Amino acid sequence: MLINDFFKIKDIQQGEKYNIQIELNPKHKVYQGHFPGNPVAPGVCLTQMVKETVEHITGKKLTMVTGDNLKFTAVLNPEINPEVIMTLAIKTKENGHLQADSNVSAGDSSFFSIKASFRES
Repeated sequence: MLINDFFKIKDIQQGEKYNIQIELNPKHKVYQGHFPGNPVAPGVCLTQMVKETVEHITGKKLTMVTGDNLKFTAVLNPEINPEVIMTLAIKTKENGHLQADSNVSAGDSSFFSIKASFRES
């Protein structure tokens, strides 16, 4: 689990979509290897961050079934952008899976987006 270690959820605003204020931990051990002196948030950690945020909001333990349209559009350095905003739309599909569309950004920079499907574990 990365929540409360790699990242913390600072605030959640719910409207048509969730707007979630996320604080990244630039001192997390993953940055010792990714990359010393120039930390970059790994794509797998950003994907896991979305999954754990969906779990936090829904209160369900989930398994990712599909991850479509993963886009890494800019380097996310937690020393430069220690706080990001995750927008998240969650809906239930006919098969009972949850569909989550998410984007992680700060200011005018978008770092990561994903369209993912989850099932309850």
